[in-house]
Amino acid sequence: MALLDKHKIIEKNATLLLVGSFLVVTVGGIVEIVPLFYLENTIEKVEGMRPYSPLELAGRNIYVREGCYTCHSQMIRPFRDEVERYGHYSLAAESMYDHSFQWGSKRTGPDLARVGGRYSNEWHVDHLIEPRSVVPESVMPSYAFLKDTPLEINDFSTELIANQRVGVPYTEEMVLNANADIRAQADPNADTSGLEERYPKAVLGDFDGNPNALTEMDALIAYLQMLGTLVDFSTYDETAGYR
Repeated sequence: MALLDKHKIIEKNATLLLVGSFLVVTVGGIVEIVPLFYLENTIEKVEGMRPYSPLELAGRNIYVREGCYTCHSQMIRPFRDEVERYGHYSLAAESMYDHSFQWGSKRTGPDLARVGGRYSNEWHVDHLIEPRSVVPESVMPSYAFLKDTPLEINDFSTELIANQRVGVPYTEEMVLNANADIRAQADPNADTSGLEERYPKAVLGDFDGNPNALTEMDALIAYLQMLGTLVDFSTYDETAGYR
């Protein structure tokens, strides 16, 4: 009863209730925040993740520029209906090199976290030029102009350096070869041995159907074709990471 009486006193005194609430929130905040200062990384390391290749990064820049993220999310939630439709739920590590990340829940169009490799380059070209030619119910606008717009490279190493400064682990070798790599990935006749070593699982070859020109459509499709392809979930144990 004594404890109950003390509780009533606190409830009836606005000042005591305010002080008590402040102390509870403060202690709870400290318990949650302080341990984070002693962790080197709060993101689980996942085998297979790497920085974007220069062409993929250029494609991602176009994806963001054109506002694709306003209709497509890249975050599969751990719900049965989403996993059955899109694939394994998204891991935080899959977005660790994104600035900014493409999460969200707005899905005018489907989630694209696992779209890589699901469709051919030709399908993507047709879809970007005239979406309703392959998806009759689509409300997506045409992006045909991307096929006629040359990809402006200039000195693309500056893009990698900018990402380096926010923590993306691009090596000096990657920076030095940025301009060559961005062209080689979309050139069916290029020597891509160095590119493949620097960016494992990078999709190679002509993307937009015109091997004689490097266009913004090449870059965007290269980006789409790698989404969700880097992590091998057949070797992933949800309770202990990789087997």
